[in-house]
Amino acid sequence: MSCWYSIVALRLAVGGFALLPIPVHAIPTASELLKSGETAITAQEPPSPVPSPAPTLPVQADELDEDEEELIIIERILRQPVSTPGRGEATLRDSTRPTYVINREEMEQRGARTVREALRFLPGILGDGTVGSQVNSLSGQFIRGSNTGQVLILLDGRPVNNLGGGGFDLSEFTTDGIERIEVLPGGGSTLYGSDAIGGIINIITRRAGQKPFSARASASFGSYGYDDQTLQIDGTVDPVRYFLSYNRIQAEYNFPFSIPEAGFRGTQKNGDTLYNNLNARLEFKLGDRATLSFNTFYLPKEEGVPGGVPVPFPIFGQGFFNSLTDNNRKFTDQILSDVTLQAQLGAGTDSLLTARVYLDFLNTRFDNRTAFADTLSVVRGVPVLRRTPQTQQRFQTEQKSLGVQLQHNWRLAPNQTLIYGFDYRSTKVENLTQNLVTDVARINYDDRIGQGAVFAQYAIDILPQFTVTAGLRQDFSTLTNGSALSPAVGAKVLLGDTTLRANYIRNFRTPTLANLFNANPTNIGNPDLKPERGNSFDVGIDQKIGNFALLRLTYFNNTISDLIAFQRIAPPVNGISGTFQNLGKVRTQGLEAALNVQIVPNVFAFVGYTLNDPEILESVNPGEEGRELRFAGADKLNLGIWYENSTGWYAGLLMNSLSSYPTDNLNTELLSGYTTFDFRLRVPVTRQLTLNFGIENIFDQRYQVFAGFPDAGRIFQGGIKYEF
Repeated sequence: MSCWYSIVALRLAVGGFALLPIPVHAIPTASELLKSGETAITAQEPPSPVPSPAPTLPVQADELDEDEEELIIIERILRQPVSTPGRGEATLRDSTRPTYVINREEMEQRGARTVREALRFLPGILGDGTVGSQVNSLSGQFIRGSNTGQVLILLDGRPVNNLGGGGFDLSEFTTDGIERIEVLPGGGSTLYGSDAIGGIINIITRRAGQKPFSARASASFGSYGYDDQTLQIDGTVDPVRYFLSYNRIQAEYNFPFSIPEAGFRGTQKNGDTLYNNLNARLEFKLGDRATLSFNTFYLPKEEGVPGGVPVPFPIFGQGFFNSLTDNNRKFTDQILSDVTLQAQLGAGTDSLLTARVYLDFLNTRFDNRTAFADTLSVVRGVPVLRRTPQTQQRFQTEQKSLGVQLQHNWRLAPNQTLIYGFDYRSTKVENLTQNLVTDVARINYDDRIGQGAVFAQYAIDILPQFTVTAGLRQDFSTLTNGSALSPAVGAKVLLGDTTLRANYIRNFRTPTLANLFNANPTNIGNPDLKPERGNSFDVGIDQKIGNFALLRLTYFNNTISDLIAFQRIAPPVNGISGTFQNLGKVRTQGLEAALNVQIVPNVFAFVGYTLNDPEILESVNPGEEGRELRFAGADKLNLGIWYENSTGWYAGLLMNSLSSYPTDNLNTELLSGYTTFDFRLRVPVTRQLTLNFGIENIFDQRYQVFAGFPDAGRIFQGGIKYEF
């Protein structure tokens, strides 16, 4: 297998790091709440016909006066709509689970161009590209000690994970078609099934406004040849609502950098990228009680792959990188489509049936045209660099998924809600390696996974101040060891200005097709693998502080058993260097904390702190036991202060600080931590015309989030937006 393909697999396995949790209120901003005619639940996404346990009332601008600071800083947090914890529209106030959200307005304010970048603004998640800070950097996520393959990615509540290799590259999604992003730490297999072992990221797409026609055009330009153009139109002409969006991003990313550990100084080349993303959504009103919608994303991306610089310390016993190259290219071509029917049953608004059919195509191709690769190993304590010739190869993966979701949200009584349903997903994945010189192709695996489940979750307000939830899911699979039972329980107690909450969730992750059936001549799959298992506990408090601040604290304990990892054979047997095994257990304890404060009218601040302690309890290598799990143990501190008002002005200064973290499970080598500062400015020139400007990494702090792959340093960006 090529050096680069090993790095791609490694990056998918280890994920990366998020830096900048936005204020926990990642919800409609003050300017949104104060704009005439807008509400806390936006017109683009009306609330579900099924009332939430605590009905959410729209907040009109004329309802806010100078005595309602609490509504601006506290209630706007608690009234934030979320759908992930209960597979249906509710609010943060309703849930027993700690959930973090960033909405469209905040993504624009902070210059988040992709979902990967937007995750930097949320607490509880370490997620970023593991090969730099560029817009196209491959996305990996850690939540509570889990890796990328153990985090479930949802699009409007349905899974999009790659079942061939695990995870989904969130740099593929640009934010122009996104209404909000929800992060649910601690897993969610009871409602969503496999892969939700560490947490869930749910991408909620944008819907049409109420006007018959509206349009927006924007353009941005920045450092290293970056340019970005977006055009959108949407409207409502009964009985049809439509939303169309096109986004094009292009950049060169040839920048100078140095890797002191390797004694290297040079310029990254071949880091260019080109996006041409399309999104279309049509909704048809079928009478007064039913809606039929069609939503599709087309996400093509072409990019250069510059490779990395070998550094003088071991990773998994050796450093294994492609040399810097001008030749390697990566292509992705994703199509994600679904048709959804929502219908109110009976005569009231207490029963909602949702039926969805979705069809996805995830295609990835990497052309490795590097003539040589550098292998760095340690011999008797001395780093040894070997350069070996490489066969020019193409690595290609094609995934096709057909899925069905059927669920019923039912208000049994004013204090009782029942959600139940059925999920099914059939996924076929083919992975091949092709010699670009001889044109000979070899299929590494070509197989299918069928996953089905029945689930239910019941919530009851035993007292107005005391809520209990209980859920159960039974998953079935075509795999021998693929079935699982996932229970969950939660509770919430309201004590005046204090809310106490506690949860337990049992989670699992089915092995990928690469884990099970890979037939590469050197790395083979293991069809006898057991699913990974997770037990997630958390207890927390939401504390109002007067009428100007909200403090949220969560202690968590997440244990992942039967971890799947690649086990090397030394020396190789019949050319086989290793296979996948269930190798160990990891327990992560930690704290998620965030404080949001309204200092004076229109001036806000936040402090966020995430503490992670992922300890390896069991391992095939006894020397790893008691050590910290690689990459997952970084702590982060976030500070921010900003000004915004009802006319659209925004100016913010944000600090991101990440501690050092080990790059191997023996904890013999660390990557240094770093601290960066960003500045963002938005200026409304007229009601239609807005200017924005940003500086990322003001003081040009240079760092690596994966050894040998640098960041891009200080970046400038400016743009213009016009609404017709």
